[in-house]
Amino acid sequence: MSWMRYTTLVLFRGYSTAVKRTSSWESVVGLEVHAQIQATSKLFSPSGIKFGSPVNTMVSLFDASVPGTLPVLNRRCVEAAVSTALALSCEVNMLSTFDRKHYFYADLPAGYQITQQRKPIAEYGQLKFLVMTPGAKEPYYKTCRIRQIQLEQDSGKSLHDHECDRSLIDLNRAGIALMELVFQPDLANGEEAAALVKELSLIMQALGVCSCRMEEGALRVDANISVNRPGEELGTRTEIKNLSSVRSLVNAIEYEIKRQIDVKEAGGIVTNETRSYDSDNKITLSMRDKEVQQDYRFMPEPNLPPLELLDDPTDARDSLTDQVNVAKIKENIIELPETTRQNLMKDFNLRIETSHIMVATPGLVSFFLAVMKHIPSSYGVRAANMLLTETMEKLKERDLTYENCPLKPDVHAELVSLIQKRQIQVSTAKAVLALLFDGDTRTATKIVQDENWITVTSDDFILDACERILKENPKLVKDYRLKRKSKYLNKLIALVKQSVDEKMDMKKVSDTLQTMLEQEDGN
Repeated sequence: MSWMRYTTLVLFRGYSTAVKRTSSWESVVGLEVHAQIQATSKLFSPSGIKFGSPVNTMVSLFDASVPGTLPVLNRRCVEAAVSTALALSCEVNMLSTFDRKHYFYADLPAGYQITQQRKPIAEYGQLKFLVMTPGAKEPYYKTCRIRQIQLEQDSGKSLHDHECDRSLIDLNRAGIALMELVFQPDLANGEEAAALVKELSLIMQALGVCSCRMEEGALRVDANISVNRPGEELGTRTEIKNLSSVRSLVNAIEYEIKRQIDVKEAGGIVTNETRSYDSDNKITLSMRDKEVQQDYRFMPEPNLPPLELLDDPTDARDSLTDQVNVAKIKENIIELPETTRQNLMKDFNLRIETSHIMVATPGLVSFFLAVMKHIPSSYGVRAANMLLTETMEKLKERDLTYENCPLKPDVHAELVSLIQKRQIQVSTAKAVLALLFDGDTRTATKIVQDENWITVTSDDFILDACERILKENPKLVKDYRLKRKSKYLNKLIALVKQSVDEKMDMKKVSDTLQTMLEQEDGN
């Protein structure tokens, strides 16, 4: 879908446009996201779908536009679009229509694309997401409005053979169902755009409607960018097509913002055009200008009736007429990522950054909740930290994930308990994990006992060790008293640790040293 005029978008439902101030300039960003729907067949044909299949092996007569073939709407694709719309707080249209969008590409056999131009399946939603900008002090929430969600066909793919100076066509992708999500220009920079795409991907993956594997083309993004002086009207926009990775999205938008500012400050004029992104050189390149509006000659699709949905959980016509029942889908919407984050923060006192990383890590939340079944909820922060650091490190070393972690949740729970009760230190837990991942069949407690790794918590033992180190290092004691710098205290702590063979409760060591230094200082 071509991007709507900004004057319409800015006035939409009374919202203001988001901007990023770059010195004396403001930048405005809007996105269009194309998501391939996870289904066993295409939008209007029975062809199978499998990424990486041999060329032209997933093609029906309809996909190849053989005369006399007719489209048959895939119910699964409608259900996927409805569940996505509901998750994004959209208004689902109980009656939507299909249109033909005419344009002539070699990989579009019919010469038109079946889409939903006039009356899409859903409109007027919003997506709230967390932005964690590298180097920023605090993460912040952002909300971006959704103009519409529509169903449409994907095109085929052109394969360019430069040696033989020819292009060939692969129609495996032709006709795969797409959801196009058109977002309002409420974003201010590339990091906000990346955060939106990441959150949208998590939602779609949770719903099971799209794999969101950008490297496979399952999710593709177009970005619309403009810059203007504060208080002035929005500037002329450019569109960057087919961004296929989150990092490319960030780099392309940031480059384009800077390029447009440079053009305007040099007295030039930004052209309304379509650009591509060169990831090797990290620049955008002009593809074609858009000053003259493309005439796509939209017309109603004559071979598809209007798409009528039901909205009553007691209505049985969905099973009789194959109509999709919105109310029944709404009843079965699963917990969405943001709800999961809020629950983690509320139930286990996790920080927002921690909960965000956990939800974004495949399989981690389920594993964490399984661990927490064996230990008190007050141990949640410790359990999350261990899973995100020591356990994650061991999994990465072995190219594993939490879905196939060889250590059961109860094993992790036992380790967390040992740390929380100060029976072992975090460094000891790391050593125990290494043994367990290498196949040691002993329990964590048995390993700690056998290896004599239990932390010494005896007040008398720690007091004796601290007294000895203070007497042996009068210069460090004097330096600490005079300068009150933590580096001197840390040196004393390290010396206590080195002076004994046993593992000690280092928090107790630190507290004991500070108390003794303050007492001596007072005397």
